[in-house]
Amino acid sequence: MTQKKAIVLSSGGLDSTTVLAIAQSENYQCYTLSFSYGQRHHCELDAAKKVSQLMGAHKHYVVNIDLSQIGGSALTDDIDVPKQRDMSEISTGIPVTYVPARNTIFLSYALAWAEVLKAPDIFIGVNALDYSGYPDCRPEYISAFENMANLALKTAVEGETSIRIQTPLLHMSKAEIIQTGIKLNVDYSITHSCYDPDQSGRACGFCDSCLLRKKGFAEAQVKDPTIYTDNKKF
Repeated sequence: MTQKKAIVLSSGGLDSTTVLAIAQSENYQCYTLSFSYGQRHHCELDAAKKVSQLMGAHKHYVVNIDLSQIGGSALTDDIDVPKQRDMSEISTGIPVTYVPARNTIFLSYALAWAEVLKAPDIFIGVNALDYSGYPDCRPEYISAFENMANLALKTAVEGETSIRIQTPLLHMSKAEIIQTGIKLNVDYSITHSCYDPDQSGRACGFCDSCLLRKKGFAEAQVKDPTIYTDNKKF
């Protein structure tokens, strides 16, 4: 069977790695795309490279852009990453870890590569349940971007292909995402989710992303393989 081509946005994190496994299980030849965008650490890029290699992505590219010149986020600016927030705080409002227009920028690069490859599908690990309030993770945003994409591309306008933004995790809880990945033999020990790791790359254990990751593993009843800063696995 001829494999379909797909772009998979990869941060090296739990969600995007699960998405890669899902795309591969659906017989896609996957081209993974990551971004060095001026974020406060490169652990996620190291993880994305490792994930792509070990999971057999056809090609892996890292695009260099510098959103730190714009700032406005705890991930790209001199703003403290929030720690030890409870779930009600995490699910309320848009936190300072939101990076202005990040998914729009990332999806636009993916769109360009998809057109060159004639790949009709772009996979992204956005989630509208266990998420940190980011506006560019909402279903209506994804739908609007897909509509825009099919008005913007030469191949779409000429009827050669149409673009689909695939969001298989959109309505899953973090626990369901982990359970799905386990069924697809995802090795979560090679993924990285922490917003503020130490110099050795160990997860802080207290930022929103770490707390959501811990919660997901606990609810999935799966051992969390993450190395946190106290050298214990939760």
